[in-house]
Amino acid sequence: MNGNIASVGYRYITRQPGVRGGHAIIEGTRVGVHDVISLLQNGETVDSVVIRCFPNITRAQVYECLSYYEDHRGEIDVLVARQMSAPTP
Repeated sequence: MNGNIASVGYRYITRQPGVRGGHAIIEGTRVGVHDVISLLQNGETVDSVVIRCFPNITRAQVYECLSYYEDHRGEIDVLVARQMSAPTP
């Protein structure tokens, strides 16, 4: 993979060196795909993610995060697990 995720069919998902460790993010934001997936796995809905959690993203972007997750489940599951096990300040 050349790092440009959009070239393989994702309109809103990209990677940028130096942003969120180079992991998949929503283009134009610093919101990681794993951030969105983690929220959904912990009981948030698509609507609550865009209204309360990340009001700067759209429902379409959340659904694309889900699509990316289906295609890259192993990668995202590892990132979610790391995020969930990180000590809170």
